[in-house]
Amino acid sequence: MNLEDLLDAGLAELALPISEGARARLLAYVRLLEKWNQTYNLTAVREPAAMVTQHLLDTLATLPHLPGGTLADIGSGGGIPGVPIAIAQSERPVTLVESNQKKVAFLRQVAIELALPNVEVVEGRVESLAGREFDVLISRALSELPEFARMAGHLLAPGGSIVSMKGLYPHEELASLQQPWQVRDVVPLRVPGLDAARHLVLAEAAA
Repeated sequence: MNLEDLLDAGLAELALPISEGARARLLAYVRLLEKWNQTYNLTAVREPAAMVTQHLLDTLATLPHLPGGTLADIGSGGGIPGVPIAIAQSERPVTLVESNQKKVAFLRQVAIELALPNVEVVEGRVESLAGREFDVLISRALSELPEFARMAGHLLAPGGSIVSMKGLYPHEELASLQQPWQVRDVVPLRVPGLDAARHLVLAEAAA
């Protein structure tokens, strides 16, 4: 199955209304990721078809459950999950936060080549964003949830959500989350073509 058909089949299974332009950008992003990955080691996933499943569809499966508003992808790496979210939801301001210079160079090139005016790339750690607030903070594989909340929680706008993409149900992480943080929901996700557990954890600060 070619990349276009693989993406289309996944989108159909997820029942996501993605525009033709967004679909084309998602595929262009995979091609850029494959090209730059040969030199910059952006992701351990090497095959474009696997990138469609493990990066694009894995991210897009979260969309129905993401709160609205401004979003910061903390430790964005090669742009997962921030870039697919920004492509699929072009009206949402997305900030990609990454400390690795080579990955930052890639992210900036992606924003230019794919014409993503809603994307901002910030080079540095979360401390670089002091004084700013976001409605949603998201990460995939950055750190365990308690550490993520401790490290980035000060960037969350009142009423905002910390969102963590996980594999197996993270029993220990949830048990070790401390006040003022509390889990609002843990959503099991079904990712087309991926025979592995996926969960989306949404947490918030107690009022």
